[in-house]
Amino acid sequence: MSVGVLLMTHEAVGHALISAAHHVMPKLPLQVLAVEVPPQADPDVMRTLTARHARELDQGDGVLVLADLYGATPCNIGLSLGALGVHLRCVSGLNLPMLLRVLNYADKSLDELAEIAASGGRGGIFIDHA
Repeated sequence: MSVGVLLMTHEAVGHALISAAHHVMPKLPLQVLAVEVPPQADPDVMRTLTARHARELDQGDGVLVLADLYGATPCNIGLSLGALGVHLRCVSGLNLPMLLRVLNYADKSLDELAEIAASGGRGGIFIDHA
């Protein structure tokens, strides 16, 4: 068994990150799905759709929700899945280094992957001091 990864993003972000991850790792070691929330989407409809995807991803070890922006609709929908019975952890601030770090530690538990995601996201940010 393994943790499923659900990207909760604004339009066009999630699928682009999955595509970039495939460029680096042609075979992803974890099941990854993206739910992209369009600007005029009904949050209740999106929550129902997202819950279905999250349940498909959960093979018994839970779902790691990676959201692009804390407090925005995609993140709020992801966070609301817990009340619907989905075993999850949510980390916001999604970037490519975060996703790749998670994929490189596919054997870790849900709680460990949440910490790894946060560390990977922060660790992938550098300032050029030239």
